[in-house]
Amino acid sequence: MSIDLPFSQAAENNKQAIADILRIWVVGRKSVLEIGSGTGQHAVFFAGLFPHVVWQSADQLSYHSGIQQRIEQSNLENLPPPLILEATSFDWSQVNADIVYTANTAHIMAWEAVQECMKGISRVLNKGGVVLWYGPFNIDGKYTSPSNANFDQYLRSQASHMGIRDRSAMEREAHQNGLKLEESIAMPANNQILIFTRAP
Repeated sequence: MSIDLPFSQAAENNKQAIADILRIWVVGRKSVLEIGSGTGQHAVFFAGLFPHVVWQSADQLSYHSGIQQRIEQSNLENLPPPLILEATSFDWSQVNADIVYTANTAHIMAWEAVQECMKGISRVLNKGGVVLWYGPFNIDGKYTSPSNANFDQYLRSQASHMGIRDRSAMEREAHQNGLKLEESIAMPANNQILIFTRAP
């Protein structure tokens, strides 16, 4: 009996472009914590591409059923069960990782949750580790495209705590938590990957 799994077209569209960046950073690294795994599409796809990496998914409990079903269907040995993660209450001491990966989360979470998430990331990230944070970001307070401006207006109409974050604000939070912005890479559909590193 087949089960209809939750599906994100955006995740399907961007997974290969993100994989091309991830491929550079997973060399010599063994563990990834994915924050906000959503449908589990990225977790299964990336774990299949990089079998030497243990890919630990994590999200709110409401997403776990779909994530777990995808994991079970994948039969991949490097995909443990998802962790329950709420940014403001998660016990960050229960996990450590060489890479922290998160996609399309900063504009959905409240800014206070983004700040707590950055603090938590600094606790779980091993020395010499890297953070890859994917999504739409403003640059110097300006939208990078009309579509991002429209998207931001839509987000704010849905909930006052949501909205596209500024790259400089993300960099500032990272710096306060011992992380350095190494690079910002332009991605399809007016997105970016912000790459932060922790000193070895």
